[in-house]
Amino acid sequence: MKKNIIIFLLGAITVIILDQITKAAIVAKFFLHESYAVIDGFFNLVYVMNPGAAFGFLANTSEIFRYFFFIGITSAIILLIIYYIVKSKSQNMLVLASLTLIFAGAVGNLIDRIRFGAVVDFLDVYVGTAHWPAFNVADSAISLGAMLMIWGMIVNREKAHSS
Repeated sequence: MKKNIIIFLLGAITVIILDQITKAAIVAKFFLHESYAVIDGFFNLVYVMNPGAAFGFLANTSEIFRYFFFIGITSAIILLIIYYIVKSKSQNMLVLASLTLIFAGAVGNLIDRIRFGAVVDFLDVYVGTAHWPAFNVADSAISLGAMLMIWGMIVNREKAHSS
């Protein structure tokens, strides 16, 4: 179990540092809403502040409500993941990796919410005029962690059915 905690902590710290360094670089080098084409017609670096969650969820609600809602929900998720990692006797590396990524992404975005009241987003993927909502390293970690978790559930379900 100690090995799982060490892997969890090292992985989470790495992702959180990468997330915060990239966001700090964008904030330092870009003006708000500035954009720089990296791959024309496909990928830009931008500087936007997202007051909501994924796809702008709750972006139009009261600032006070958003602040406490997102900090409360994120803190609860973080605490549940820590509790699971500490109490679990599972040696499943896929579960550990997925929870590490989700935890690190949640912490990275929580830091922004506490500091700025919104999340720094800077990765802009698009085709022509169709843009995916801007995102960041923390969002990518959460998404990858969720995909790994779903994949792990599918794999474990298949193993259970074949037994």
